[in-house]
Amino acid sequence: MVMFVMPHGSGKMLLVTDLRSHWVPVLTSGMRLLNSKKCEVPSHGRQNGGDQAFHGKCQSCDGVEKPSHSRENGVSLKEHHGTCCFNGDHTDALLVDGAKGSLARSGHIDSAGCGHDGCLHGNNGSCMACDDQESDREHGGHTLDDLFFFNDEEEDDIDWEPSARLVENRWFCLNCTVPNMDEVTHCQNCHELKGSEVAGYDDFKTHIAQTALVSADTASQLVSTAIGFDERMLLHSEIEIKPNPHPERPDRLRAIAASLAAAGIFPSKCALVPPREITKEELIRVHTSDHVESIEQTKNMLYSYFTSDTYANGHSARAAKLAAGLCADLASLILSGRVRNGFALVRPPGHHAGVKQAMGFCLHNNAAVAALAAQKAGAKKVLIVDWDVHHGNGTQEIFEGDKSVLYISLHRHEDGSFYPGTGAAHEVGVLAGEGFSVNIPWSCGGVGDNDYIFAFEHVVLPIAAEFAPDITIISAGFDAARGDPLGCCDVTPAGYSRMASMLTACSEGKLLIILEGGYNLRSISSSATEVVKVLLGDSPSHSTGAAAPSKEGMQTVLQVLEIQQKYWPVLVPIFASLQARQGRSSSKYVNGENKLKRRMRAAGPGPVWWKWGSKRLLYEVVFEGLGPRKSKAKGK
Repeated sequence: MVMFVMPHGSGKMLLVTDLRSHWVPVLTSGMRLLNSKKCEVPSHGRQNGGDQAFHGKCQSCDGVEKPSHSRENGVSLKEHHGTCCFNGDHTDALLVDGAKGSLARSGHIDSAGCGHDGCLHGNNGSCMACDDQESDREHGGHTLDDLFFFNDEEEDDIDWEPSARLVENRWFCLNCTVPNMDEVTHCQNCHELKGSEVAGYDDFKTHIAQTALVSADTASQLVSTAIGFDERMLLHSEIEIKPNPHPERPDRLRAIAASLAAAGIFPSKCALVPPREITKEELIRVHTSDHVESIEQTKNMLYSYFTSDTYANGHSARAAKLAAGLCADLASLILSGRVRNGFALVRPPGHHAGVKQAMGFCLHNNAAVAALAAQKAGAKKVLIVDWDVHHGNGTQEIFEGDKSVLYISLHRHEDGSFYPGTGAAHEVGVLAGEGFSVNIPWSCGGVGDNDYIFAFEHVVLPIAAEFAPDITIISAGFDAARGDPLGCCDVTPAGYSRMASMLTACSEGKLLIILEGGYNLRSISSSATEVVKVLLGDSPSHSTGAAAPSKEGMQTVLQVLEIQQKYWPVLVPIFASLQARQGRSSSKYVNGENKLKRRMRAAGPGPVWWKWGSKRLLYEVVFEGLGPRKSKAKGK
């Protein structure tokens, strides 16, 4: 582990090394801001053996979006001049002043004429994953450098000028953190108004003291839904030495909290769990003692980095322990019957944190801590469903040999090119846990409601029903939401509410939802609010009939069914039914060799060197081109 460290009160410049072995200067108070590319927010790192593989997270899709006045349940974003940009469906919501300009929210894109192969417009409506940058959209391995900086030329260290980039007149969108040129008044990614700020969080804070508390020590009747939150988690933030904001920022919690208050959910309909810091004894059931100690040491440092984008400051250790403690207590309360279900409004997130490493913005694995707390409270079997757009490599690693915890993840994978690169369909667990890791890896961006619902109906729910868990934990990242700058997918708040509603049937309604990722404030606030409404007993919004998946979605589901039917017999008839429904076309999803065999039959066996795997292009041009002409001649 390599850390960047600046002692408190230091008046000197320290030279420290980043994970790519570049020496960079760290500035103390009174010095100018760093602006070298080596100090910008880089991509995620993933340990692979002894090497560090950087896949990065997806660059924001810069789709052209038309301004819209339609309303959306979400967070208030208020303009600095006093005009509020909040678009909600509540009576106390503030709206954009027409004189100041209209506010268009993410996701309402004019999709006419989109011919992109990965586009799901045909099934899911508008898609934030489609834009005019075709080449940028096809590659998911962009770094956060690409997200925040337009000019990707490598600068020479000798000619490095700290103020070179700062002279560019740019502003960063509060809603999605994407950079925009100064003359632009609305964000080019999400169309948020320049100068917006989060509004409504103060209302949430005033209600905290009035909210009923529920804990194992309090004597009260059954509580429907409990919320886990503590304001000290907002102190976890990246030190402002970079010219761009980090996507995992305190405003994420403020936005969701403000939305819950605006919807009338908090405090009138929910109880609050008293915060506590998780103990070291509880943490070492999940992580190594060295890992726990390394997180704890950050409280003595001004700032530090575990990977190139996983930061900590002097408050991060406490924030991480509070997040884990709230998740553990919520799980225990649900198992004890004191609470029917719960929502953990926590950060830093946790599903990338493995047994011995912090990565992907994550310090402690909150879902794993909650699962073990549930087992300690009496649960024999725990189901973890992870719908964050990134694979929860840490959660899978922790439980991959444990058959008492079933881990199901739906995520972008793209043959390992999307961060963190793990989570292929063939990763099914090891030893006694073989078959208890179920990965549903999407092959492209732009995946929306229909594909997720289809995967739930044909994979997630049948396996969950056969497993029969005592409690269900959702690692609820909302970065697959429409408009997210890193996920570039197209799931709507209605889609998230339907998935949450489907999982309430598991484990007799014992459901714990833990916040993971999600970096578009409007998307995560509206999505989280719809999910909490489901916990309170509301019907999912805009429920429709059977979902029709995209071609890529069907391919992924069939691939997963073919692999997992070996471990879950309930999937055998489902797989056979989908094959029969798809007919001949489904064979190309399951076995790519069938198409190759048809080509060979039409054009002859081909030369023997083709079978060696070389000169295939020449074979296709010469021999495959002759096949159709021969067939046409026969037809005549």
